[in-house]
Amino acid sequence: MASPQLEEIIQQLRNRPTTDSTNIDDSRALSDARKDLFPLSPDVKVHRVSAGGVPAEWIAYEGNPPNAALLYLHGGGYVQGSMRSHRSTISWIAKAAGICALGLEYRLAPEHPFPAAVEDSVAAYSWLLSTGHIPSKMAIAGDSAGGGLTLATLIALRYYGLPMPAAGVCLSPWTDLTQSGDSMRTNAESDPTVGKERLDDMAVLYSGSANQEAPLVSPLFADLTGLPPLLVQVGSIETLLDDSTRLVEKAKASGVDATLEVWDDMPHVWHNWAPVLPEAQQAVDSIGEFLRQRMNGG
Repeated sequence: MASPQLEEIIQQLRNRPTTDSTNIDDSRALSDARKDLFPLSPDVKVHRVSAGGVPAEWIAYEGNPPNAALLYLHGGGYVQGSMRSHRSTISWIAKAAGICALGLEYRLAPEHPFPAAVEDSVAAYSWLLSTGHIPSKMAIAGDSAGGGLTLATLIALRYYGLPMPAAGVCLSPWTDLTQSGDSMRTNAESDPTVGKERLDDMAVLYSGSANQEAPLVSPLFADLTGLPPLLVQVGSIETLLDDSTRLVEKAKASGVDATLEVWDDMPHVWHNWAPVLPEAQQAVDSIGEFLRQRMNGG
């Protein structure tokens, strides 16, 4: 049974202010305003860093293991989002996993369309390697567009012959920028956050002149062979549900150790409400357990 807090949160989402998807400045300001809603996990320490030339933030706790790191790629449709909007979520995931997290502020569209975000995430991962971080103690995670970018980054690492991290985690990932999944239609009324029209607009801004079915744009259409173990979490009421179910089905067919968790009645990236929503903290705890097992060789 869903918690009492869930109904209130979904109502808040339905009543939230919206902006024209083409008004990038307002969309970014609204996204960044989330910093005032969600507190950081207790005892977190944050400091800015340049990760291979890309702005980033370390989120760490006392006693985090050395040479280990979680590279986190925020969501926002590739056109919005930042550490301001996602710092809280990253802090709770990092605490659950017992690891330092590097939150990346990759370049955004439309000023910097594909492949800028992929280039930045690969640069940051390469920087982590160059600073002594060990692949078997590293993971990449992201939500929404950041979940798709997580997969694109892993595919790019394979292409460049770089060592793979121990795991990848995708939260409500956007893996198909053509919006071809059936849940775009079947969950259109139940999803309080994400609609096809807005996704279509963001897809155009991000893909630019690239084919929207290109593997690094829409990882659902990529060869997934050789990727590390994946954890994919998605809510049952999301329009992006099929972006996850089809991804995991394809990953398993490609020999990837892929785990799918479909959470009943959860909205898009419900993990953001970890400070107040029991189901969000439970999902974060599941991520933490998954990462601990994979990064300890389990």
